[in-house]
Amino acid sequence: MRVSVDNDICDARGQCNVVDPELFTLDEDGYSDIGQGKQVPAGKEDIAEQGVEICPVQALYTD
Repeated sequence: MRVSVDNDICDARGQCNVVDPELFTLDEDGYSDIGQGKQVPAGKEDIAEQGVEICPVQALYTD
């Protein structure tokens, strides 16, 4: 599973980072810097889904 961010939508609310700061890293301005297709470590699939679902602007997605 991979998790990605649409940087055109992300507005730096940081809710994903609260779910898991190691998986959902932020840049110095508070925007997601996970890029396109960050591999989700084994066992963290549920955490990745939680981060995607908590995003208030729906900037995150998994595949």
